[in-house]
Amino acid sequence: MKKITQLMLLAVVFFACSTAKKDVETKVERVIAFEGQQVTGVTISRDERLFANFPRWREGVKYSVVEVLSDVQSKAYPNESWNSWTIGNAVTDSSFVCVQSVVMSNDKLFVIDTRNPQFKGVIESPMIYVFDLKTDKLSEAYQLSDSVFYDNSYVNDVRIDEGTQTAFFTDSGRAGLIVLDLESGSAKRVLDEHISTTAEVGYLTINDKKWSNMVHSDGIALDSENGMLYYHSLTGYNLYRVPTNALINATEKDIQSKAELVAKTAAPDGMIIYEGAIYYADLENHKILKMDLKTKEVSEVVSGAEVIWADTFTIGGGYLYYTNSRIHEASADVSDMSFSINKIKL
Repeated sequence: MKKITQLMLLAVVFFACSTAKKDVETKVERVIAFEGQQVTGVTISRDERLFANFPRWREGVKYSVVEVLSDVQSKAYPNESWNSWTIGNAVTDSSFVCVQSVVMSNDKLFVIDTRNPQFKGVIESPMIYVFDLKTDKLSEAYQLSDSVFYDNSYVNDVRIDEGTQTAFFTDSGRAGLIVLDLESGSAKRVLDEHISTTAEVGYLTINDKKWSNMVHSDGIALDSENGMLYYHSLTGYNLYRVPTNALINATEKDIQSKAELVAKTAAPDGMIIYEGAIYYADLENHKILKMDLKTKEVSEVVSGAEVIWADTFTIGGGYLYYTNSRIHEASADVSDMSFSINKIKL
């Protein structure tokens, strides 16, 4: 009888583990997949319009920005003309060159054009285009001044503080943050090559292989309720934060003194704050993690084969959306690769 009881207990444990594993696997829902087009950014509006972008890291990028219409259909946004630039052509202020991120704020779509195609150097200057979703027309355009970027800058991601009308950017090509006043258009560079914005290691280990690169300040998340900006180098394991009020008003010396190490973490790319927690990627282990900002307790949200370099996060309709940019697997030719946008219920 004792042996039978033990066997029954083992069966229950096995069933419970199998069920738990299945639950993790079924959390992920595929939104759309792009064949041969490496998606990095994704963002969703309040009325759940979904947008994505594709940086021009190689020849053959069809569109820089698209609106996702269904699980099989997307269209160039705002139109074909804005997405018509090709490598080698002159740049204009009405066409995208190398878009790294798209971010929604107050029914406006911010498009971050690094102007650094193929990482060969910035052409003229990085641009931030803002489109009004009510009209799908350009409403503002910001050209970053020479004082806030370098030839090798790669303006990576942005968070918009609607309360102060300020945009905060990471520069992953040359370590630092950029602060842009959306009302005046003036910008400044802060924490330039500071320890908190500089890559800590020269490679990540993914699937037992080295991905050799040094990528500086990359992941970024805004806690607008508590006035804190969180940021992280991509090749690094330290999460930092700094008060947004200091970034806007303080001197560089004071900003540096207020830059605070929050916690040791996995090496992330995508980051976002939602309901008192920061969600971030664990690139080396194919996971998305969640850290409670008060307790610093970390839990796993999802992991497995459907998390392949979680690049960018956005939240809408109770779902966390993320892109699988597969950067560690991609080469000069990605024509036979599939890149997806997925979502998980929060």
